Amino acid sequence: MRQFFVYRNRNAATKARFPLLLEVQSDLLSDLGTRVVIPLTPATVTSRRTAMQTLTPILVVDGKDHLLVTPQLAGIATRELGPPVADLSGQRPAILAALDLLITGI
Repeated sequence: MRQFFVYRNRNAATKARFPLLLEVQSDLLSDLGTRVVIPLTPATVTSRRTAMQTLTPILVVDGKDHLLVTPQLAGIATRELGPPVADLSGQRPAILAALDLLITGI
């Protein structure tokens, strides 16, 4: 498990809406049995128009645009993460800006 890796969502109740989860938890806390994640949902024309760019940026996963749904940040059990599908560490500035806005308001 690595910070800024994207994993398949194994939760039957949420995986249709949020098929991917972005881990944002520090690698220093890898011994914990939980992970802090932000869901990703495929970006639509509607979501592009209504999204707050900083709070819910569009991130590219496997060549497709996904909306980072930062207000839905959650802690989940590690076992609920499916296989890794992407490394978004190259999009770190946008991810951290979203977290900063959510936590600090700036």
